Amino acid sequence: TFEEREEIAILRAMSKGVREIARALGRDPGTISRELRRNAATRSGRQEYRATVAQWKAQQAAKRPKSAKLLGNDRLRQYVQERLSGNVHRPDGTVAAGPRTPPWKGLNKPHRQDRRWATAWSPEQISHRLRADFPEDESMRISHEAIYQSLFIEGRGALKRELVACLRTGRAL
Repeated sequence: TFEEREEIAILRAMSKGVREIARALGRDPGTISRELRRNAATRSGRQEYRATVAQWKAQQAAKRPKSAKLLGNDRLRQYVQERLSGNVHRPDGTVAAGPRTPPWKGLNKPHRQDRRWATAWSPEQISHRLRADFPEDESMRISHEAIYQSLFIEGRGALKRELVACLRTGRAL
């Protein structure tokens, strides 16, 4: 809140440390550190924390609606769609196997192993694999939550709706 930001600015001007400020406000030290780093004024050439500037920056960052990351990055969207559907091809055109899924133990539902999600990657596997496949490219990063939002939340539908069938839960929502 603005009141907390004013308190942070006062305590910071008194040369108090991050942990001392956190104790005074009843917040986690990581929260205070992040606040000081993200919302500090930088026009003077050094980072100074001012409550009014911090409040303005926080409001700018929180503006809605935000466009989905997968809408603006075609290469990332293609990568995610291929892995969600289980259709990953090597440059020579052969199909690359996805991550191994544990063997299905359901005795009364033997055909579940044949479903699309048995060969598809989970959103969490995709988000972790991006770091390994594109270690230098920060634009090729997305969280598993953002992938789920692209599938389920109306207006963020950057991914094809039929890819929901590839999710392991099998739920429509």
